[in-house]
Amino acid sequence: MQSAQPGSQFDRYAVKDVIARSNTSSILRATDLLTGHDIAIKMPHPEVEGDLLFYQRFEREKEICEALDHPAVVKAFPEGKRSRMYIAMEVAPGQLLRHVLSDPRKLPAERAVKIAVAICEALDYIHSQGVVHRDLKPENIMIDGEDRIKLIDFGIASRTGARRLTFGKLSNVMGTPDYIAPEQVQGKRGDARTDVYALGVILYEMLTGHTPFPGSDPFVIMNDRLVKDPVPPREIDPSITPELQEILYRAMERNPKSRYSSAREFADDLLHQDGVRVAVGLRNCERSPRTKIALFWGLLAIIPVAVAGLFLFVVRHT
Repeated sequence: MQSAQPGSQFDRYAVKDVIARSNTSSILRATDLLTGHDIAIKMPHPEVEGDLLFYQRFEREKEICEALDHPAVVKAFPEGKRSRMYIAMEVAPGQLLRHVLSDPRKLPAERAVKIAVAICEALDYIHSQGVVHRDLKPENIMIDGEDRIKLIDFGIASRTGARRLTFGKLSNVMGTPDYIAPEQVQGKRGDARTDVYALGVILYEMLTGHTPFPGSDPFVIMNDRLVKDPVPPREIDPSITPELQEILYRAMERNPKSRYSSAREFADDLLHQDGVRVAVGLRNCERSPRTKIALFWGLLAIIPVAVAGLFLFVVRHT
C-alpha cells in the first residue's frame, strides 16, 4: 500500500502536507472533509504495517491517545472503520520545545520552572490514568506563545498491567539516550518515576543549556548515567539557586526509590522552593568530580589513622 501523499484523499480526509517523519511513521496535516477543520494524522510507513507486533503497539498508542482528555495532552479523535492504520489527532499549536531551546540554548530560571510545572501537571494526569510516556524529551513537547504545553507522541507509552510489546525497529530499552532513565538502560519497563527522571533532564537542559551526560555515542551516554554524576548545575550557572539544584538532584536520582515518587511531588517542590531542604556534606560532594577526588584522597589518608586507633583500642581492652 502506498503512503499517503500531499493531495491524496482517504476516508474523510484530504492530505495537505507532511509535518514530520520518523523511522516508522509520518505525521500528515489533513483537512477533515466533514468539518472543514485541519487535523494531524499519524500514519505508519507501508513497510512496517504488516508487522504484527508493530500493529499491536500502534493500536495501543491509538487507544491510549483516544482515552486521554487533558488540555496539556494531544487529543486523538475516535474513528470507526478505517481503510488503513492511522491515528487522527488535533493539530497542537505552537512549536516544539526543542526549537525553543535551539536559540538561546537555555531559558531564564523562572520560565524554565514554569514550563516544568506545566509538564508535571500533564504527567500527573496521564499517570493517574495508568499511562507512562517513557519517551519524554523536548521533541515530544509542544509549547505555545503563552508557554502552555502539550505532550505528544505516545508511540512507546505503556499502560499499567498491559503486556510488554517489543517491535524490532524500536529500541529494546525504550526512550532516547539523552533522556532515558537508568532503569530503562537496564532493560526495565519503568513507571511514573521514569517520566520524572526524563523531566529532570529536560529541566537541567532548560537551565544550563546542556544535557547532564552529553556526547555523540548513545551507548556511552546511557552508560554514564549508571556510573557518573552530572556536573552540578550551579557550576555551569551560579545564578541557579541551591534549592533548585537540589530539586534537580532528586528528580535525577539513579535509584527510582530515591526520586520524586510522583510528578505532583516534583511540581510541589518547584512551586515552593523556599521549603526545599538542601542536602549538605557527602551528597553535595558526590556531585562534583573535583570534590569527589578530594574526598577520596581524604578518606584514603584517614584509613591508617583509623587502623591505628582500632589497634590501640584492642590493646587497651585485652
